[in-house]
Amino acid sequence: MTSQWHEQPVGLVGLGLIGGSLGVDLVARGLEVRALVHRPATAERARQRGLASSISTDPDVLDGCGLVVLALPLDRLLEPPLELIAALPAGAVITDVGSVKAPVLRVWQGRVPRFVASHPMAGTAAAGVEAGQRDLFRGRPWVATPVADTDPEALAAVRELATAVGADWLECAAADHDRAVALISHLPVLVSAALLLAADRGATAAGGAVPALARALASSGFADTTRVGAGNPELGTLMARCNPEAVLEGLAHYRSALDGLERLVERQCWRQLELELDQCRELRPPYL
Repeated sequence: MTSQWHEQPVGLVGLGLIGGSLGVDLVARGLEVRALVHRPATAERARQRGLASSISTDPDVLDGCGLVVLALPLDRLLEPPLELIAALPAGAVITDVGSVKAPVLRVWQGRVPRFVASHPMAGTAAAGVEAGQRDLFRGRPWVATPVADTDPEALAAVRELATAVGADWLECAAADHDRAVALISHLPVLVSAALLLAADRGATAAGGAVPALARALASSGFADTTRVGAGNPELGTLMARCNPEAVLEGLAHYRSALDGLERLVERQCWRQLELELDQCRELRPPYL
């Protein structure tokens, strides 16, 4: 860790799943962590949970921080309050954790001099001040999308933050990031939601004992494939709203694949269907 980590506190804006998990990890590593939250009740509960060294609703809590993480929802990142921008310490490294990078860069690049767009690829279905947990980032990717004028020392500081909590560091272009996460993060939310809607509507259309029976018979396979579709609806909507072109591309590929499987079933091409499913078995491991 650089001297900056030892000499200056780390600031967190937001103590939800990502901010809270960062806070508890960094405090456990002996760093001073100062957190800005929106509500007094959130501040009190975060203190009880030990998510940061100092927690306040007063933006002055960020004074003296050498690195500040904006652990905010995408809509607040894309329309940041003026009082938040004013509260960011001059000269501090500023990074975010948003799941879409190109729009975030357009808002923040040039607004603060040492901004690094980043995205830790870690999460659970939980949200809010109760969601933060130890070791959330261990072994998970943390992606940065630097541009030509990104401060190299600022980029190095964010990299050290990521590696300090056990994350695997990656760098790529913002546009490439947004297209990739549309396929492996944003698309699964909508696909999972579609499966839930299809199961419910199909069971309702069948009528009789089928709706209750379908719910009673649902087991781990259905639970696994529908988990993200039943997650935070605000977050799922923001992902689509902030990355629509890439999400639509992903949906088009999914529709094409589903249509192909449907044709195989309609034509009773069982050997070809088996080959398709066998290919899927081979495709899965590199994604995990």
